Amino acid sequence: MLVRLLILVFVLNPLTVSGEDEPTLLVLGDSLSAGYGLAKDDTWATLLQLRLQDEGYPHRVVNAGISGDTTRGGLARLPRALSVHRPEIVVIELGGNDGLRAIPADEIRDNLTRLVRLSRASGARPLIAGITLPPNYGPDYTHRFQAAFESVAEEEQVPLTPFILDGIALQPGMMQDDGIHPTAAAQPLILDNLWPWIQPLLEEKHLTDRP
Repeated sequence: MLVRLLILVFVLNPLTVSGEDEPTLLVLGDSLSAGYGLAKDDTWATLLQLRLQDEGYPHRVVNAGISGDTTRGGLARLPRALSVHRPEIVVIELGGNDGLRAIPADEIRDNLTRLVRLSRASGARPLIAGITLPPNYGPDYTHRFQAAFESVAEEEQVPLTPFILDGIALQPGMMQDDGIHPTAAAQPLILDNLWPWIQPLLEEKHLTDRP
């Protein structure tokens, strides 16, 4: 029980500096990671920390999710987060708010590219979490929005997950009343959607660190 309590302290305190021997996974996200409307220990990032422990990985999760954040905001925050936490893996869960504000797809693509390159330049392995817009934004914009993520993934050779709310967004009880933010019940499913993409990054790094 004490170990799990300490884990929750670590994942919920993104300003703590990592120890030299403590590999870190940084979640740079928006409300989907910050856990809008939820208790802090119900977020998928906290559940990820517990799964890492259960699976035997030594990584510490730093949840740097901020509700309402965009790719532009992430760019402003990432350099300090990289300097403070020195992560081995960066999960980039941003872009949803860009889309909801109809920010030009070219800007989203350029910002994602810079986030990936900043992460790699620091020695971290980036992962982009896939986002899908509701159809009422029109086929032209939604297509260009989706293509921005796909083009960055292809050009930068960085993994891109499917929509992180896949199998969640349209299911009863999985979304809050606003229809945008997932409930506590949805958090384990979000983690299940992301885990197949996170685990290879963990395992590859984990293997290279073994004697």
